[in-house]
Amino acid sequence: MENTWTELLPLASYCFLMSSTPGPNNVMLTAAGARHGYRSTLPHLVGINAGVALQTFLMCIGLGQVFVAWPWLHHVLRIAGSLYLLVLAWQLLGAAPVTSAREGQPLSFVHGVMFQAVNPKSWVKALTLASVFMPAGMALLPAAALVAVLGWIIGFPCSSMWVLFGVGIRRWLANPLRWRLFNAMMGGSLFVMAVLLLREA
Repeated sequence: MENTWTELLPLASYCFLMSSTPGPNNVMLTAAGARHGYRSTLPHLVGINAGVALQTFLMCIGLGQVFVAWPWLHHVLRIAGSLYLLVLAWQLLGAAPVTSAREGQPLSFVHGVMFQAVNPKSWVKALTLASVFMPAGMALLPAAALVAVLGWIIGFPCSSMWVLFGVGIRRWLANPLRWRLFNAMMGGSLFVMAVLLLREA
């Protein structure tokens, strides 16, 4: 058991690093927090973390072998994810100010879960967890569940901080010019991520 807990320390550190650094999920959550507030963004936030946990669990129990057998799937996912990021970037650039009546609806729990299927960063995280950080000496299913649950426990507060950052600057973004600049930054970030992923595909 002591060895298991020792093995979990680098796993926890990796989860923290991947969950707290900028990526498609966190950019979207920041924009959603600024636009809709924390409570309305909560289903999307929970969906993202549930999707990542499910993705991690599936990779840990053997889905990763599919990518080993057919490496071209990596390229397909990168291209699909990159194209979807470009769509999201375009939508952010055209989003109305937070004071507008045309505020739209926040993304749902299902959207948060399903987006992970085309989120390249989530696939990289899940594949790394499955191939590098699986606890030794444990049965497959308990080990996979442990990794997925630990990722959830660490990821949720990290993701929440990005939503709360968006909430914190919401009043400052009431100025239409500032809102446009903010959307340009968020959309531009997604655009750069998409281009970099396409170059690697």
